[in-house]
Amino acid sequence: MRRPLLLPAVASTALASVAIAHEPVDLDAITRIRDQGFNHSEVMDYVWHISDRLGPRLTGSPQLKKAQEWARDTLTEIGLKNARLEPWGEFGRGWSFEKVMVEMTEPVYMPIIAIPEAWTPGTDGVVEGAPVLLDFDSVEDVEAYDGDLAGKIVLMGDEADVETPFDPIAERHDAESLEELFTAPEPRGAAGGDFAQRFRDFQRRRAVQRAVTKRLREEGAAAILKTSTSRGSYGVFFVGSGGSRDVDADPALPSIVIAPEHYNRIVRLLEHDEKVTVRVEVRATFHDEDLTGRNVIAEIPGTDPELKDEVVMLGGHYDSWHAGTGATDNGASCAVAMEAARILIDAGLKPRRTIRVALWSGEEQGLLGSRGYVKNHFADPNDMETTEEWDDFAAYFNMDNGGGRFRGIYCQSNAAVRPIFEAWMAPLADLGMTTATIRNTGGTDHLAFDAVGLPGFQFIQDRLDYFTRTHHTNMDVYERVIPADVMQAAVVMATFVYHAANRDEKLPRKPAPEARGRDDDD
Repeated sequence: MRRPLLLPAVASTALASVAIAHEPVDLDAITRIRDQGFNHSEVMDYVWHISDRLGPRLTGSPQLKKAQEWARDTLTEIGLKNARLEPWGEFGRGWSFEKVMVEMTEPVYMPIIAIPEAWTPGTDGVVEGAPVLLDFDSVEDVEAYDGDLAGKIVLMGDEADVETPFDPIAERHDAESLEELFTAPEPRGAAGGDFAQRFRDFQRRRAVQRAVTKRLREEGAAAILKTSTSRGSYGVFFVGSGGSRDVDADPALPSIVIAPEHYNRIVRLLEHDEKVTVRVEVRATFHDEDLTGRNVIAEIPGTDPELKDEVVMLGGHYDSWHAGTGATDNGASCAVAMEAARILIDAGLKPRRTIRVALWSGEEQGLLGSRGYVKNHFADPNDMETTEEWDDFAAYFNMDNGGGRFRGIYCQSNAAVRPIFEAWMAPLADLGMTTATIRNTGGTDHLAFDAVGLPGFQFIQDRLDYFTRTHHTNMDVYERVIPADVMQAAVVMATFVYHAANRDEKLPRKPAPEARGRDDDD
């Protein structure tokens, strides 16, 4: 039963006083956590299962379902209770591919590194022919094109910019970067104008893309070859969706992303009037037997009779894109959450509140799993009518910026939690945990909680090569996870979760947001 949100005007002052008070830290618990996390770690075994053995986990795919069942069963074996695959709402049809083959056969043979875009169909067997290069700047250019595209393999776009990187591929935070994070950001000022221009450019590119797709579909093109428009080099490229998960959507064309260096070679050959022949085959399957999205949920029950109904949550998104094995985005984070739960159980620690692990799905399509969960359990941000569970929620801690070690935490503009987190971090300073920043960070599942006024937090992490090499790429694989980093992250996660579960009061909250006043589909 939902009820209107009521928040007394004095609540924010009362909550702030909690944060200012002395914050107890359980050093014995931290000692046990560190022993388990560093001397008996299971985290890389979890990473191996999630990435190497279970593979990519696109939401709605058979691979994700298999991985979710493994996580549910493993969490039960660890000792968590009520492990389940909990529905959060309708996602749409799933998709998977069984084969991709792209090769140049003339003027000389070249095997091509390639991955099909999600939710695009397979080819009608092997397609072979001379590719056609299309590069349009406007919808008018598309409409003016008079070439014959029936049955053609189409190259989408001119030669990609591929530069030799002179900056480091991987980075760790240093004192200067952490100090910058600690400092409150400057007001945005005129930055809004830059955003407006970027948005207009995005709308123009999207309009051109839609016009091209419509034209190619109408003319019966056989397949599309494209490459990353940014950040791709050394055979690494970025892959997402090229079609719709809506069962009633217009069908897309077979669309394959290939390595930028291979793409550019074909473009240059065509520009020099060389005869080029390309052979393509994709086998892909749409899965529409079950359109429901699910999260993996499991619990360590609380032990305090007065607090056991209150909940502290930890987790990350379990779904991934399909080009790699989803090791850094976001298998490592889910392995850390599972390991943090194992640490607490094997260390013999008894949380007063219930600790709940959540491995979300649908994050890559818009935080769907966490938003559905929050709406079902706590509140709908559109009307802010809350449930009884909203009152019993203590905190959510999220990991989703690759496999880099934790260096601090974003307080999400909640000044009252900063001294609490600083107290918890003090015994972890030798592990590099030093910075509680007032700043917000976005793009991941803690936002679903923050949107309804619940304390949801994301850790500051070393970037490593996440944004340069692994994020949504074909090289998001096991080798990109550093064991020492995820071991440290699991120890920190377990420490934060345990202290949040054992403090006398729930973590202080920011003032509750106003209802958005719109439907989810708006």
